[in-house]
Amino acid sequence: MSDEQTRLKQIAADAAVEQVESGMVVGLGHGSTALLFVRSLAKRVASGELTGIVGVACALAMEAEARQLGLTVSSLDQHPAMDLTVDGADEVDPALNLIKGGGGAHLREKVVAQASAREIIIVDESKMSGRLGEKWAVPVEVVPFALKPFSDYVASLGAKPTLRLGRGGEPFLTDQENYVLDCDFGPMDDPAAVARSLEGRAGMVEHGLFLGLADEVIVAEAGGIRRIKKEG
Repeated sequence: MSDEQTRLKQIAADAAVEQVESGMVVGLGHGSTALLFVRSLAKRVASGELTGIVGVACALAMEAEARQLGLTVSSLDQHPAMDLTVDGADEVDPALNLIKGGGGAHLREKVVAQASAREIIIVDESKMSGRLGEKWAVPVEVVPFALKPFSDYVASLGAKPTLRLGRGGEPFLTDQENYVLDCDFGPMDDPAAVARSLEGRAGMVEHGLFLGLADEVIVAEAGGIRRIKKEG
């Protein structure tokens, strides 16, 4: 990540923190941009500017990071509904549909997003695209038992599935100890139809198409902040 990208992501993260109010239960996303938000949030809590903040993390790594930063972190069992979730995205289309899962946390991210009153997505301008799939494959979490038949099924849909590998060359494991197939559908005219085709196949745990879940996207551009809100 370039210094300029980091600077832009920090601007977006700081803009999202402005929407956090004392006493809120906040969903903490996963990824580099979400981490910048969590660090900014922790600074405001430490300074006393925000009080009574409870976080619910979308990934084990983010939970550990948030605790280390001094934030109060709870669980969905204790806080099944959140006031606000702030997360990043790998790709955003003009209708605020998203591809997420570059970090492999899209199952938990989607659970938290659906349990939140509002979902704010923070990105730099490189994540915007005309159609989902122009820049990113769709991550799909799959149980190991179903890997081969599900991979063959995705290929039959015309996509190219690739098993995600870890740093040592072994299959990447999610927090649920499942595999991730990065499924390249190319630019999608109908992401909802793709989502339905994936959801209809056994062995899939969750896919990275987040459709209709974002209430606002904060885009950090070279010239400043652009806010895009869901219509209606």
